[in-house]
Amino acid sequence: MSSSIFEDGFSSDRLFNQGYSYTYDDVIFLPHYIDFPTDSVHLATRLSRRVPLSIPCVSSPMDTVTEAHMAISMAALGGIGIIHSNTTPSEQAHMVKAVKSRRVPVLSNPVFKSPSDRIQSDDVFDSSNPYVLVTENGCPSSKLLGYVAGRDWAKLGDKEVKIYDYMVNCTDFTVPWSYDLGRIGEHMEEKRRDVVATVRDDEVVDVVAKEEVERIKGYPKLGVGTVGPNGAWRVGAAIGTRETDKERLEGLVKAGVDVVVLDSSQGNSIYQIEMIKYVKKTYSNLDVVGGNVVTVSQAQNLIQAGVDGLRVGMGSGSICTTQEVCAVGRGQATAVYKVASIASQSGVPVIADGGISNSGHIVKALVLGASTVMMGSFLAGSNEAPGAYEYQNGHRIKKYRGMGSLEAMTKGSDQRYLGDTAKLKIAQGVVGAVADKGSVLKFIPYTIQAVKQGFQDLGASSLQSGHDLLRTSVLRLEVRTGAAQVEGGVHGLVSYEKKSF
Repeated sequence: MSSSIFEDGFSSDRLFNQGYSYTYDDVIFLPHYIDFPTDSVHLATRLSRRVPLSIPCVSSPMDTVTEAHMAISMAALGGIGIIHSNTTPSEQAHMVKAVKSRRVPVLSNPVFKSPSDRIQSDDVFDSSNPYVLVTENGCPSSKLLGYVAGRDWAKLGDKEVKIYDYMVNCTDFTVPWSYDLGRIGEHMEEKRRDVVATVRDDEVVDVVAKEEVERIKGYPKLGVGTVGPNGAWRVGAAIGTRETDKERLEGLVKAGVDVVVLDSSQGNSIYQIEMIKYVKKTYSNLDVVGGNVVTVSQAQNLIQAGVDGLRVGMGSGSICTTQEVCAVGRGQATAVYKVASIASQSGVPVIADGGISNSGHIVKALVLGASTVMMGSFLAGSNEAPGAYEYQNGHRIKKYRGMGSLEAMTKGSDQRYLGDTAKLKIAQGVVGAVADKGSVLKFIPYTIQAVKQGFQDLGASSLQSGHDLLRTSVLRLEVRTGAAQVEGGVHGLVSYEKKSF
């Protein structure tokens, strides 16, 4: 009797060469052999050739996902954020500078006043800005004299009095921008302060309140984070492929950006290839990520052009409608496997972009060949995502929209879909809402722990180990039927409480 009768599952090469387009939910890995504890799983990786990360997580360059606060927090976790380009070049460069000037995952955007000013409205105070800083002339670069707390201002009987009549006078509540949370907390205890200002080159960067320090300390412990040689957070930014994007790129480089992502729904174009060559010629030390691609031939063209990383995905995002509208794309599991197979031969890391709804999807993306996963909806709705919280049917939510939605296109993202010169705009995305998820500083560490457990079940102690086990056919896969997918999730209950951590 043939031994093949007793084989479990399929090799990846056999499974993904049958002409089917598989999503993450379509496939399942069969467990392998465990000979190490979960804590021995190391997920250190690379975003691109020269940008190392401690965890394989990247926030997507979407205007409802990644601005400065998200990028700061992702770097603090050991990942990286890619700041969207659906804004002016100067505003995008300012966000990059904001990330670079901080060493704690806090972004307060402090308000400055002079002692002779008056505060006549509580509009200057909010949850992210409970303090107003007082400097000699009301500018960040002038001498710091003290502060006004929102709670103190609210108790004033006469709101017409000048600030110097009630401000807290103190000049010893500043700390260097390079202080971490531990050192900031120690300074507060020593000086008995409830608030400190971080300063860089004699200019105030942030206001850090004691309750903010305690809140972050209550989350899983942060590591060193993703920092460059100068000790600043690493951050990426998205650009397009138009001539004007060369000027945008120049501003980003001056701001200190570590990597640029060419943001296009279909990256295999003459426009992107020319931009890749321009970036590599003009800024030879800057890594450039190309994409999006889903096929081997697309990937080969961009690799030959000189990319340092590839972004994979077309129509797999929760708010993306490209596959429906344009009839092009590919199931994300198949796309990641195919592109990673060719990219690995050139040492080009692959970013699995889209389709991530849970930790299991992250495990699948990474083992199928990706070096990192780029997340949009998974991070949208968090404290760090742009936008204000709203209430909808009793649920706390934030807006989340595709960059191919008509709403986003009116701000300039139509360039991503090569539609900025078209008379008629065709949407390739929708506008929606996602539930409040809390802070990424809390839920990403739990997600990473779940990913490590998945790798342990597969007998892979690292990303490279997972890739090797897959390519040597040690790891086996099967396709799940619809019934198997139902069985693999929560089922058969009248109700249940969904709580991951």
